[in-house]
Amino acid sequence: MDIDTQDQSGPFEGAEKLLEVWFAPSPAHLPDASSSADGKIGLRKVPREAWEEMLDIVKCKILSAVEGAEMDAYLLSESSFFVSPHRLILKTCGTTLNLLGLPRILEIARAHAALPSVYRCFYSRKAFMFPERQHGPHRHWRAEVEYLDHIFPNGAAYTVGKVNGDHWLLYITGPGEDLLGTTAPNSPTPRLAMLPPVGEIEGPGFEIPGTPDLPDYAKQDYTIEILMSNLSPTARARFDHASSLDAVDAGPSQHALELSSSIGISDLFPAHITTLDAYSFTPCGYSSNALLKWRDDAGTDPSRSGEGYYTIHVTPEEGWSYASFECNVPLPTIPSTEATSIPDLKTLIRRVVNIFQPGRLTLTLFISSEDNANAEEEGGESAVEAAQRAFKTALISHKGINGYSGQTDGSFSGRYKRTDKINYEFGGYDLAFATFELRA
Repeated sequence: MDIDTQDQSGPFEGAEKLLEVWFAPSPAHLPDASSSADGKIGLRKVPREAWEEMLDIVKCKILSAVEGAEMDAYLLSESSFFVSPHRLILKTCGTTLNLLGLPRILEIARAHAALPSVYRCFYSRKAFMFPERQHGPHRHWRAEVEYLDHIFPNGAAYTVGKVNGDHWLLYITGPGEDLLGTTAPNSPTPRLAMLPPVGEIEGPGFEIPGTPDLPDYAKQDYTIEILMSNLSPTARARFDHASSLDAVDAGPSQHALELSSSIGISDLFPAHITTLDAYSFTPCGYSSNALLKWRDDAGTDPSRSGEGYYTIHVTPEEGWSYASFECNVPLPTIPSTEATSIPDLKTLIRRVVNIFQPGRLTLTLFISSEDNANAEEEGGESAVEAAQRAFKTALISHKGINGYSGQTDGSFSGRYKRTDKINYEFGGYDLAFATFELRA
């Protein structure tokens, strides 16, 4: 996180504000879907200068960018910005004014991409550690909801988890085709989606290198977040760059890439599908974006997604240490024997937690359910229950995290206890939410 641009007289707020705006269900639904051979359709046609102007309102800057087959990933002074043809994701931390950028985003979409209406909008965040340091509508959840309600009169706001403990806040609108700034009422809430595990279903689907074919549920909107606080001294020390950045000739990006490799971030996903962009801040902190090309023909068919992302942000100071991991690649539920496979959900959680060694963590899996209301696993287990089982198996074990991580140095063998578990059904989406604490 960028300590340089924040008020250094007090603690830094690591918990991010996450705004996601969809202007169409998929790139195939855009008016210019068949008019470009290079993939630059919809929002990807917007010039960087327009995004920079919007980010000035939010109070952050672009540090670097990576162009993928289906999306562009911008590393920011405070977190990340992802632009796909039909949607964008703005994730900012500290005291940034995330929501104040929304009106300008809507203007840019109309002017540069001929997208006058919003299909869906999501805004979410973990409870702030230091809400009194926020500005504008971000000082209070009620104010954030009121701000969004002025733009989206049919939105719905939720608090998930303990109001007096770790909780997660969500604002969501239903699919709509009305004019700019409005959406249709929320669609009826279906029953929980049933998600078959990879390898237990046959038929046409998406291909992930080194894994069985994925069925059509890979079309789902899928986001896993691991939000971690109270990082161990060992983990925090890895991101203290006060001396190391001054002692090497490499710039902050090269330093961050070398750090990513040395501590295992580069190994979270197979190297052959990963394009990593990273930055080490002075005197401490770290951010990275990775584009994951999980299907070989990603970018060739606007109706089939084959590229996703993960993003990591770290605020390592003692007293308010925090790290976040977010990924939108649909993960298998069964481990693969192939070394080059995409990790299953349990394995990914263990890899991330082994790096950051948090004392407390919140996990959320947010998954669309419109196309999967009738799909079932063999045991009749819903997608969110399968996720909850993966959360528990990954973190609660007599072997501890280290027993499954592939590490052999004995640096971390933490075991956790679950302190909260909630499954939630929204209009077209399901949520698995859980919190864990490190056992004494």
